[in-house]
Amino acid sequence: MEAEKFMDVLGASFYAGVPDSQLKALCSCLMRRYGIDPAHHLIGANEGNCAALAAGYYLATGRVPVVYMQNSGEGNIINPAASLLHRDVYGIPVIFVIGWRGEPGVHDEPQHVYQGKVTLKLLEDMEIDSFVVSGETTEEELSEVMTRFRRQLDAGRDVAFVIRKGALTDKKGMVFSNSHTLVREDVIREVVQYSGEDPIVSTTGKASRELFEIRESRGEGHGCDFLTVGSMGHASSIALGIAGQMPEKRIWCLDGDGAVLMHMGAMGVIGAAGPANLVHVIINNEAHETVGGMPTVAGKVNLKEVARACGYSLVLEASDMDELREALKAATEGMQLTCILVNCSISSRADLGRPTTTAAENGKAFMEHLKHLT
Repeated sequence: MEAEKFMDVLGASFYAGVPDSQLKALCSCLMRRYGIDPAHHLIGANEGNCAALAAGYYLATGRVPVVYMQNSGEGNIINPAASLLHRDVYGIPVIFVIGWRGEPGVHDEPQHVYQGKVTLKLLEDMEIDSFVVSGETTEEELSEVMTRFRRQLDAGRDVAFVIRKGALTDKKGMVFSNSHTLVREDVIREVVQYSGEDPIVSTTGKASRELFEIRESRGEGHGCDFLTVGSMGHASSIALGIAGQMPEKRIWCLDGDGAVLMHMGAMGVIGAAGPANLVHVIINNEAHETVGGMPTVAGKVNLKEVARACGYSLVLEASDMDELREALKAATEGMQLTCILVNCSISSRADLGRPTTTAAENGKAFMEHLKHLT
C-alpha cells in the first residue's frame, strides 16, 4: 500500500515519532507533506516523548494524533500509555503505528527477535487493540478497520497498526544530507587507532557494524568492543558502569546524536559521577541515518555546551581529520572525563556488513578482555 493512502485512511493531521526502517515510506511522506512542523509533525527524542507530544496535541485540539515507532520503542511508551493515555486516567486516544522488526518467521537481526515475539502481546497487555498491516492489505480493508477503531478512539482508547516489512511503499522517496565532510567509518577507524586495547562500548546501528568490520580489516579480534546492537541510547550508561569498576583503565564510548538525544539524562549522570577514565565520542550527523536519514534536533542543539553543563571536564569538537586527531591525542594524554563531538556526513558504504558473531559471543569475549585488563 502507498504510504500516502495509508495516511489518508488514518485521517490525522498530527504525527510524532521516532524513525524506523520499516516505516521509511511513511517517514518520507511525512517529510514531504509537513517537514518538521510543531503543528503537524515532530520527530521526538524517544517514543515516550512522542506519546506525551501526542497527548498535548489532543488536549489542545480534541483531535486524534498518530505516534509512529519501531516496535523496540514499545518499552518507552508503556509508562505514558498506562499512566497518562489510558481511559482510567485521562482517556487520551492515540493511533500508534509500529514497525514490526523481528516478526516470527521473518529473518531479522538478533536484537529484534525477542521484541518481535512479544510485540502484539505487549499491546494486548496494555489494552491497545491492534491490526497487522501487510503487503496484501487493501485500502478498503484498512478503511473498515479504521471505522472500528474510531469507535474505540471516541471512547478514549488507544489503537495500533503494526506494519509488516514491505507493507508500506513510497515511489518518490527522500534523500537526506548535511554540510559535514567527515565520514563516520573513518572517524571510528581513528578512534580504534588511538584506543589500542582500551575497551570500547559502541552504540546501536551502523556505528557498531562499522567497528566490527574495521576490526576484521585490521585482522584483530573483537574482544575490545561491546557492540550495543539494541537498547538505543544506553551505550554511554553501559560505559559508565564499566568505568566505575575499572578506574585505572580508559573506557571509550562511541555514541550517535540520535542515541544521545534519546536518553540525554545519561550525560547528567555521567557528569555528576565524573569518571576521569571515560571518553565519550559523540558522532553527530544530525540524523537517524541507520533507519533512513531523517533529521534529529542535534543540528539545533549545542551538544558541546550540554556536555560542559553536565560536568564533563574536557569538551572538544572536530569537523575535519586534523581536528579529530588533535582531540583524540588530547583525550589520551591524561585522565579526565572527556567528550568529543565529531561532526559527520550522512553516509555509509553500500556493502556494509553485519557482525558475524552473536550478541552472546560478543558479550563473552568482551568480558574475557576486561578480565585480562584487570
